[in-house]
Amino acid sequence: MKTSLKTILTTTILVVLLHAEVGADPLKPYTGPSVNGVDRTTLEGKVMAGYQGWFNCPDDGAGLGWTHWARNGSKPFAPGNVTVDLWPDMSEATPGERFSTGFKHANGEPAVVFSSHNRTTVLRHFKWMRDYGIDGVFVQRFANGLKRESGRHHKDTVLSNCREGANRGGRTYAVMYDLSGLRAGQTSNVSDDWKMLRSRMAMGKDPAYLHHDGKPLVAIWGIGFNDGRKYTLEECRELVEFFKADGCSVMLGVPTGWRKMYRDSVSDPAFHDLLELADVISPWTPGRYSTPAQAATHAEKYYEDDIKWCRDRSMDFLPVVFPGFSWHNLHPDDPLDRIPRLKGKFLWSQFTAIKKAGASMIYIAMFDEVDEGTAIFKCTNDPPVGANPFLTYEGLPSDHYLWLSGEGGRLLRGERSMQESVPARPESATNK
Repeated sequence: MKTSLKTILTTTILVVLLHAEVGADPLKPYTGPSVNGVDRTTLEGKVMAGYQGWFNCPDDGAGLGWTHWARNGSKPFAPGNVTVDLWPDMSEATPGERFSTGFKHANGEPAVVFSSHNRTTVLRHFKWMRDYGIDGVFVQRFANGLKRESGRHHKDTVLSNCREGANRGGRTYAVMYDLSGLRAGQTSNVSDDWKMLRSRMAMGKDPAYLHHDGKPLVAIWGIGFNDGRKYTLEECRELVEFFKADGCSVMLGVPTGWRKMYRDSVSDPAFHDLLELADVISPWTPGRYSTPAQAATHAEKYYEDDIKWCRDRSMDFLPVVFPGFSWHNLHPDDPLDRIPRLKGKFLWSQFTAIKKAGASMIYIAMFDEVDEGTAIFKCTNDPPVGANPFLTYEGLPSDHYLWLSGEGGRLLRGERSMQESVPARPESATNK
């Protein structure tokens, strides 16, 4: 059968466009379409999730091997070389998003995973956010890898794809710098990186970027913890002052004991002096409680006074919730399912406790974190079988925690009534 000239030309154009897209510079300003959706002018009333975006596979274009899937990323991702406790639901993935592993499902079929480097995958994640009413994400940008060109290129690609996903999906996003792992004197890595993003990507100027108090919001996570971090409070203060001088609102990720400067917090008056420069305070809670009753007690013990401290200083308070916790394959001595999800009861108890405390915004940790078992995106009830155990969603639909997170947002905004038990899910809401 002869191929028409029209068909040949059409195929050639598609191939050229595909290669142009794959090889596109992620650091260029956004010029694509932007759909109206959530209000991007404020964090108020928002349910935001953390987006790790750190999963890589061989042949995904990043050149980073099996990053965050395997203990040794240069060796096959197979039984004995794994760090995740949840397995993503890959049923919607296209052939180009599927990366084969050395694991098999119970029926003998090879198990596949995704790469965060893949544009199509990231755009689908933002579609899920839109479908289930999650307002957007804080895109994690780990500061200790910003000076390595190979690792930073992946971060740039993920950030660019998240920006596109937020614009196309009517969602919002903001950059969150995680300072973990920085040595003394290295916080300048962050300010240098932000200057680069502002100059090359025009970061903060596209329609989907989250603003707060009339300014683009930047989050800095990891200030004030007493776990032996090498960077100083003085360096952190200089970093906050840099962002404020650049016309940004600043959110600080801090320890649970930040207000009284105890438990997981440093005890230094300079810490509170630094905090008063911020616009939003967000205390870290994963691992600080492990049952619904403990979550309620934690909220009663901390949140009312935390909120008052912030309001007295014209600041906002962003509490953190998480659906459960497990990192057995990352730390084999730790039990599988350390903090059980209880079919959503644990997460819902945190939503109700926060609503009672009077908070007006929520941060979910995390959207895609399968290493520590805190993911809310679609995960399968049919994980691989073999030597390494994996968690499931206890027979619930793979989208259950996306749906429940959307309901948490409705509760926060007063769009649904308060109830202590996990809300019943309408049949029509299953797997949109």
